[in-house]
This record gives sequence, C-alpha cells and structure tokens, in this order.
Amino acid sequence: MRELFHRKLERTAIGFVLMVILAASVGGFVEIAPLFTIHQTVEDAPDMRVYTPLELAGRNIYEREGCYACHSQMIRTLRDDVERYGHYSLAVESKYDHPMLWGSKRTGPDLARVGEKYSDFWHVAHLSNPRDVVPESNMPAYAFLARTRLKMDDLGEHLRVLRELGVPYTDDMIANAARDAYGQATPDSDFASGVTERYGDATDVSAFDGVTSEVTEMDALVAYLQVLGRLTNAASRDEAGITPQVGGTGG
Repeated sequence: MRELFHRKLERTAIGFVLMVILAASVGGFVEIAPLFTIHQTVEDAPDMRVYTPLELAGRNIYEREGCYACHSQMIRTLRDDVERYGHYSLAVESKYDHPMLWGSKRTGPDLARVGEKYSDFWHVAHLSNPRDVVPESNMPAYAFLARTRLKMDDLGEHLRVLRELGVPYTDDMIANAARDAYGQATPDSDFASGVTERYGDATDVSAFDGVTSEVTEMDALVAYLQVLGRLTNAASRDEAGITPQVGGTGG
C-alpha cells in the first residue's frame, strides 16, 4: 500500500516543524495584514467624544454585572437588524472602547443605539424590576444599584490608564474626574458646568436615578446606557447610504 505524504512528513522532524511554521505563518498573516489598512476601514468621526467619568463608571458596572452576556452592542448589516435597531454599527463607534462589548448573544435586545430611546425614569424602573415595564422579561433585577454609592475617588486613574491606550483624555479631565462624575448626576451642583465644558454641551447632565443627595451606581449605569450610540453622529451622516443585506434573523 502506498504510504501517504502526511505519514512520511510526520516521521521527518525538521520537515514537519517547517510545515507547522508555514501553516502558522499563513494564519498569522491573514489576521495581521488587515491591520495595515485599518486607517482605510475605520470611518472618520471628528465629532467623536470620550466617555465622561460617570459614563465610564457605568460601563465598568455593565461589565461587572455581565450585561454583555445577554445584550450585544453590534447591529449587523442584515435587514432585520437594521429595521429593528437602526443603522448598522460602524467601527469608529467603538474607537474608545477597551475592551469592546460587541457581544454575540441576544437573550435581551441589542443596546448599540439604546441611548435616549427611553427616559431615565424608564431605565431606573426597568433595572429595579424589569417585569414592571416588560412583563415577559427574564432579566434579573438590579435594584441594589440605587442603594449603592458610586466609588469615585479612583476614576482619575481609570482615565489615566485609558489615555495610555490611546483615549484622548486631557490632564484637566483626569484631575477633575471625581468632580465631573458628581456634577453630571447633580445638575444643581457647582460641578455640573465643568462637565459640559470638558465633554461638550450635548453631554447629559441629569439626576439619572431621580435623587440628587448622592451619586449611586444606578446613576452611572443609566448615564452609560443613555450615551450608547451617541458618542458620534457618524451613523446619522451615513444614514442615506444604508444598503442592508436581505434576509437574516433579528436578535
């Protein structure tokens, strides 16, 4: 019986090692090569802003509670996705996300464009007891967030680390991180104006959980949810060019 080439190769140590290196090199090249053209594939978004300290704290809570396991933040180009959730997700919209929270499972709906779709009050009610607003929901309740004071003294360090990763936080933003987090959730405080000065007039400054006596984790998470899909208007500018694929299934 004629011996197969692969069996001969397995008995030749040097040849086998060289073939393994060749196979790994091909795979590595396929993964690395697109990075050399990334400037051509990521859209320009001169209006892109960074997360405020309060929104960033909310994002951390979103990660901590495992929300990404049931909610994606990636609207595909399929017609069903676009018709249900809005313009498909653009690469630039995740420019300052470390790590990405695109997700792949939709036990709950996609949240890529949930910002300002519902009121602050709706989000608080939904997070406190999801079945109060969505009777068929199987989402856990997070009422404890409204009773948990937000830790803010280390937010400046969070911003500093993200700057090392390429997020353009300024020294002023880092120095005022805790004050800005407090000011964004307390519109009548002396710190509220500093938030819009540093992050733009379109920044939401609100008593997100309805209480201004303290800043809670509920404030932070609602602030984060309300900014999803709103860090840039790149998708709005591209709206006229939507050409979604036919077919597919919604989440």
